[in-house]
Amino acid sequence: MAEKKEITVKATQREGRGKNDSRRARRAGQVPVTIYGGQGEAVAALAPLSELAAILRSDSGRNTIFTLDVDGVGPAEVMFIDRQIDPVRSRLVHADFKRLVKGEKIEATVPLRLVGEPIGVREHAGILEQIVREVEIRCEPREIPEHIDVDVTNLDVHEVLHVSDIP
Repeated sequence: MAEKKEITVKATQREGRGKNDSRRARRAGQVPVTIYGGQGEAVAALAPLSELAAILRSDSGRNTIFTLDVDGVGPAEVMFIDRQIDPVRSRLVHADFKRLVKGEKIEATVPLRLVGEPIGVREHAGILEQIVREVEIRCEPREIPEHIDVDVTNLDVHEVLHVSDIP
């Protein structure tokens, strides 16, 4: 489950808006972020790149729930909605967060993990091909699993497992 690990990221409100201001912030180790949803207006802020990158590298990745404390606005529990990565430097360029509201269900992307060795591979020299590697689920933020295990031990050659077959 995506549980709150008491992570708090300090952020500052963003003054300027535009390409040059964003470049200056990135050069200083900050990432422009926007916080949407929940109760309140959208907030533009700057957060430390190192802390956000550490959250994305964690086991729960972008499904991590953490507190973003913006100066002048206050703390809010958030989760990544979207992120932009520089394709050359593989660095976080911008992030959008969703403010979480207790009792509200959200959509999250969860990876699928295949468990077991299929009969078709073991006995008939078949090849297991995985087309879908993650699925969208709708649940409460605290109930997001890190992955969904899918048992493939009973699959024979030319058999297919559909997303609808996943419990």
